[in-house]
Amino acid sequence: MDPATLVPLALAFGVLIGAGVTVVIFFAARRGQDAADVVNTAVPDGVDQVLDTLESAGVVIDPSNTVVKASPGALAFGLVWNRALVHPELISMVDKVRRTGEPITKEVQLARGPIGEASIYLWVRVARLGARYVLLIAEDRTEGYRLEEVRRDFVANISHELKTPIGAVGLLAEALVSAKDEPEQVKKFAKRLTKESERLAKITQEIIQLSRLQAADALTKPALVDVDSVLALAVDQNRVAADSHGIHLVSGGDEAYVYGDEALLVVALHNLVANAIQYSPDNSRIGIGVSNVDGIVEIAVTDQGVGIPDDEKDRVFERFYRSDPARSRNTGGSGLGLSIVKHVAQNHGGDVRVWSQPGKGSTFTIRLPEASPATAASLGAAQ
Repeated sequence: MDPATLVPLALAFGVLIGAGVTVVIFFAARRGQDAADVVNTAVPDGVDQVLDTLESAGVVIDPSNTVVKASPGALAFGLVWNRALVHPELISMVDKVRRTGEPITKEVQLARGPIGEASIYLWVRVARLGARYVLLIAEDRTEGYRLEEVRRDFVANISHELKTPIGAVGLLAEALVSAKDEPEQVKKFAKRLTKESERLAKITQEIIQLSRLQAADALTKPALVDVDSVLALAVDQNRVAADSHGIHLVSGGDEAYVYGDEALLVVALHNLVANAIQYSPDNSRIGIGVSNVDGIVEIAVTDQGVGIPDDEKDRVFERFYRSDPARSRNTGGSGLGLSIVKHVAQNHGGDVRVWSQPGKGSTFTIRLPEASPATAASLGAAQ
């Protein structure tokens, strides 16, 4: 071949090879970057800060369905445990978005926690977050479902229970007028009138408290709660009443943490301890213990009191239900204490159980899902 022709062909061939190598290098670098993006475990910039300040539930899930980031709301609703989504319904939505790439919006009813019968209603939206992650956002819509029930129950509670002390106050007022010339009778009726007015105030307060617990906003600011602190506060609140009857309060057990409202948990445990004191003989002992097994925290209150008959065990958590007043130290209760305990437990994704044997005592146990501090810290929960 003519050397004059060979030189241009060689140059063209060299240019072609160079362009091919450049294209190969470019696509190799592109694939390497894509692979690095997939392997990279860092959440996209800004997502951490958004989830930390989010009042609703927010969860970021990687391709293996591992939760790499969760908002405090997601932890409080019990949507996440041990870096995984708890509910199959949510996992199914995440898998579908990952397959199709299309966002999903759906309203779902979910169990409040791994134990108990309480449910929550959530508006859920699931969508892709970059090439690697899926973002799940959930808004609590439970209030809309419960509002009518709460209103109905509140009216029923008022009409059912307040008529008795209100009627008593009216009769005692009439008796005071009739006995105005008898100082001893006036003193007796005035004392009864004071007691009925105090009972009326207590019932009103507990009805309002119970109605709030049945509403969706009962846990407005859930946080990590040290169960030891709950025990200490509840025991301190009942110390004077116990000491006045020579009852010894003993508390202790495992270290445990749950997500929820410390004040509500103290109210629930206070009611159980106060109930135990009310039905226990003088100079007896009440134990308050905590155990933490397989992700379930149990707070048990055990007394040496009169016990509960078998036919009443299923009814003690009903509103306004009272067992035989003759067995109680004080008959002035409202019958709402154990119902409040039940709703506090359910609002925290748990339940309450009772064991009892007449003549030997009772044990009431609040069961709640555990919240590990290490897990909370790793998920970025705001403390």
